[in-house]
Order: sequence, then structure tokens, then C-alpha cells
Amino acid sequence: MTKADVLLGLQWGDEGKGKIVDVLTPGYHIIARFQGGPNAGHTIEFDNKKFILHTIPSGIFSNDKVNVIGNGVIIDPYVIKKEIEQLTDGGIEVGDNLLVSRKSHLILPTHRLLDAVYEKAKGDKKIGSTLKGIGPTYTDKISRNGLRIGDLEKANFDELYHASRERHLKTVRIYQQDFESVLIDGMPFTEYENVWFEALETVRGLKKINSEYYLNNALAQGMRVLAEGAQGTMLDIDFGSYPFVTSSNTITAGMCTGLGMAPSKVGEVYGIFKAYCTRVGSGPFPTELFDDTGQQLRDIGNEYGSTTGRPRRCGWLDLPALKYAVMLNGVNELMMMKADVLNPFDEIKVAVKYKVNGEITEEIPYDETGVEIEPVYETLKGWNTELSPEGKYENLPEELKNYVSFIEEQLNVPVKIISVGPDRDQTIRR
Repeated sequence: MTKADVLLGLQWGDEGKGKIVDVLTPGYHIIARFQGGPNAGHTIEFDNKKFILHTIPSGIFSNDKVNVIGNGVIIDPYVIKKEIEQLTDGGIEVGDNLLVSRKSHLILPTHRLLDAVYEKAKGDKKIGSTLKGIGPTYTDKISRNGLRIGDLEKANFDELYHASRERHLKTVRIYQQDFESVLIDGMPFTEYENVWFEALETVRGLKKINSEYYLNNALAQGMRVLAEGAQGTMLDIDFGSYPFVTSSNTITAGMCTGLGMAPSKVGEVYGIFKAYCTRVGSGPFPTELFDDTGQQLRDIGNEYGSTTGRPRRCGWLDLPALKYAVMLNGVNELMMMKADVLNPFDEIKVAVKYKVNGEITEEIPYDETGVEIEPVYETLKGWNTELSPEGKYENLPEELKNYVSFIEEQLNVPVKIISVGPDRDQTIRR
């Protein structure tokens, strides 16, 4: 029996997972997304085309591969309809190659409304939500009030929907009586609800499966499965910088619960990280740069959210956080993204330890917001030159190879792929 390999982010999301899934897809039969929702934005570029996926697995660009949206994913019909239209307009076929778990939960219009009023009520203490309804949907899931894809096959779906709607609106009215003034994707609530129901017909037309049986049977038949994660390890609901986290388990363990596969079925674990760090929204970020260097990273790396368009916070590579992520996920192979963004720098800093309230440590504190964290840096020489995507690893600048070797020695895990640009062809394998 084969095992399912896992690919996930080791930082605060936006590491470049979509590109690497696309690069690795030819070696697999099935690509399965295991958690998160449309708060994710996986960007794939090839043949002078650019696609941003929020829900659909990044293997969709290979016609002969099956893509599964697992039970751990939450689905907004309005978003996935637009996603399918974008793919179709770009010449990408979406049909029987996209399967949806009946146990995936639905993001309702009122979930997005709740998200907006909750975030507004937090004022200065807001967490930086993408306002996609992620938290309220997972809240309903955990409180056993959610609606799932399988419920669309029930004759009384409309009745179930309106019961949830009324329950949510009671809460919304506590925060804001005039909720029609709260815009969802630029639309008043009632208008958005109408387009949501139109999009629901697209979801009804998708092929629904009992994904846990489907995926385990596939492994038993010797098929190769790649599990695709969203967001990043440092946003995990349990192990991230709580409460500035997402609402799902973004680590390898989330693949087991998000696809219905036992821990013994986990094969290789591929960890994706940027050659520097970024973060969107609020929350601790020890190596964040507030100077011209931070802005330079942002501009060169085009660090603006693919889902929200928000400027990302930028900083140097954080090795204590990376070591933590490698430990939690059992990472076997590393893939370093956006090495090209560091091209212009004469010197590159890397945080190797923290000074927490004056004490040197490699551990991340329980509450990062309640202590004073100062990164302890080592400085490496930059390569200060353009990188050729056609080149082999051996032909890369010595300074870049030294940077890679330094990271490998610190993490005790090999770096197998180095990305030197956004296109799928700008990928150097070792």
C-alpha cells in the first residue's frame, strides 16, 4: 500500500505552496486539499498565465489528475463558482477531475456577515481576519450546527439553511442592527445572499464523494496521493501564535483529520518556506522589518495578499520558528521559495535564536505578545546577482549555496527545491 505525501507551509502562509504542488503534480494521481477555505490564495503561473486558487487543489492544471476537496475544507459557493469560471476562461477543464467531500462544510452568507461584525467589534484588538467567514463556519462545525455539502442532497436543505440564517442574524443584531450596511464583496447582505444561491447551483453540479473511503481505497490500489495544505504552520489553531491564527489545523496532523487517513498512511512531508519571512494581519512577528529593507523585500517580492490585496509584513528568516515547524510536522524535505527576492542584498540576516526578556532561547514562548522578543541574528554574505532559472544547483552563486547549507545545518533537513521566480519553470531541483 502506498502512503500519502503531505505538502504544507512552515511560516505564516503565502510561502508558495500552489506553485510547488503544480510542479510536483506529474508524480501523483490525486491532489487532495485537507483544510482551510477561501482565506487561502495559491498562485500558479505558467505560459504567461496567472491563476489564483482559493479552494480548488493546485493539481487542477493537469487534466489527467484527480483533485479532491477534503472534509476538512470549508467551501463558499460564491467563491468556488468564480474560481471555476476563471479556470474555464483560461482554458483549464473543470469537470469530473474535481471531487468534493460530502463532509466539507458550507460557508453561508451569514457566516461572512458574522465575521465582519465580530472583527469590527474587536476594534484595536482585531486579529486581521480575511472576512471570508472562516472563523464563524468552523465555529458552527465545532458546535455541531454546520451545514455540509452532503446536506445539499437532502429534500429539506432550504429549511436547514433558514434555521441557520435566523440563528446567525439574532447574533448579528446584537452587534449591528443595520446589518444591510455591512458590505460583503461590495454588496449589501440581501444582494450577496441572492448571488450566493445562484452559485449554489454550481456546487450542486460538482461530483460529491465520501472522500475518506475514496482516498483510502486509492492508496490500497497503489495510487499516489499528495495532500495539499493551506495557510502555514505558525497559523495553526493549536500551535500558532494564538489568538492571531486561523481556525483549522494547518500541520501534518490536520491532513489525517481533514482527509480521513490514519497517521500510518503519512509518507513524505514537504515543508515550504520563503527565503525570508512575511505575515498578513495582526500578531507577533519577531524578525519584522519596519525600515527601507522591509519595504524593499515587499516591493521586490510583490508581497501583497493574493486573497485580500493587503500589504504583507516582511522580515528576515526566522530559524527558531522554522525549527518549531519542522518538529511539529515531521518534515523530510524542504523547499525554499523566492530566493530571487534576496538577489540585490550585499548582506542577509538570519535569526538563529531569540532573546526573551533577556534570556537566550530557541523556543517560542507560550504567549509571544506577553513578552519582549529580540531576534539574535547571524549575518551571511549575499549573492548580489540575478539568478538563472535554467541553471543547475551547482551553477548557483556560492553565497546562495552557502545560505542553503547554513539553513540545512540549522534544521538538519535537506533543501531539495529552490524557487527563483514565480513561473513553474523557474524551479531548481537538487
